[in-house]
Amino acid sequence: MKAIVIGGGIGGLSAAIALKRCGIATEVYEAVKEMKPVGAAISIWPNGVKCLNWLGMKERLQQLGGPMEFMAYREYQQGQTLTRFSLDPLINSVGERPYPVARAELQDMLLDTYGRTDVHFGKRVAKVEEFDGGVRAIFDDGHVAEGDLLIAADGTHSVIRPYVLGFETERRYAGYVNWNGLVEIDESIAPANQWTTFVGEGKRVSLMPVSANRFYFFFDVPLPKGLAEDRTTVKEDLTRYFSGWAAPVQKLIAAINPASTNRIEIHDIEPFMQLVRGRVALLGDSGHSTTPDIGQGGCAAMEDAVVLAIALQTNSLGVEDALLRYQEKRAYRVKDLVLKARKRCDVTHGKDMAVTRSWYEELKSETGERVLSGMRETIMGGPLE
Repeated sequence: MKAIVIGGGIGGLSAAIALKRCGIATEVYEAVKEMKPVGAAISIWPNGVKCLNWLGMKERLQQLGGPMEFMAYREYQQGQTLTRFSLDPLINSVGERPYPVARAELQDMLLDTYGRTDVHFGKRVAKVEEFDGGVRAIFDDGHVAEGDLLIAADGTHSVIRPYVLGFETERRYAGYVNWNGLVEIDESIAPANQWTTFVGEGKRVSLMPVSANRFYFFFDVPLPKGLAEDRTTVKEDLTRYFSGWAAPVQKLIAAINPASTNRIEIHDIEPFMQLVRGRVALLGDSGHSTTPDIGQGGCAAMEDAVVLAIALQTNSLGVEDALLRYQEKRAYRVKDLVLKARKRCDVTHGKDMAVTRSWYEELKSETGERVLSGMRETIMGGPLE
């Protein structure tokens, strides 16, 4: 059996590694000539960590992950702590810890595990077509690849999604802009072992520790899409949007490097239940493009990879039946994650400011139990629980 994998990002490489681990031959095709990860870092929650462990990357991941032991919310003007609690109860109840990691390092780990030289870069798919007993991908340079199945891990702007669904999908603007990057840890901004988030005005500023003494930071601001802002004005833009915010926030803005700070208008796609057509399966963002508000986008792609490989390895009724079983196991799960992230997004970013202010008040009495319970429920929905 041979699988054609379109996309060399987190989802595509996780799938290729999983299939390889199960004895299935793979060919991976990536549109760009050189991988430059979108976004500075990613939080890999225990459900995703367990998938990477299953794929043989446990020790390497532990080296890349930051020591995130506590979680805290702070009031935006004075920086006073609204709530702070240990992540140990979550870790102990689900059997693994979260690892915030730099995206470039995660990408390198996946490439090294699969085989960097085995990835075909600079191959942009133009169309796919099925034939009796197989499927082929035709690339814009004329190259043709054939296999028994095709995994479309070509991201939120998937070229293959319309083939699977039979219609085009529109991305939905979530209503806010996210700036993110990496900065050297400074404990006068936030503790080095804590996920710290400043909240107010429907905005947030968040810091997570990653390896090599760095914080992954992000700023969220509800804004119209299409504003003429870029890296050249990042400090001025953030200084304006966070005027009056606490001293640590001002210190963070002063410390960031505009040249390596990303500005992203956040979108998702309305969930759909069809992930498979014949011998073609959607995986990762092509099948469930979500906002980052519950940190499950990458984790969901890792889950997809594990479920797909197990379905193909354990099914004796053929490729198409195995892919339908993959769809059956994933469709409701990923729909739930997209909608949970959307709900969290609206509360965090002031879609209804009365609701958001109520959440700020609730944080003052939060012991960690409610927050960790919600995280636990999401994590325990993964395939390796």
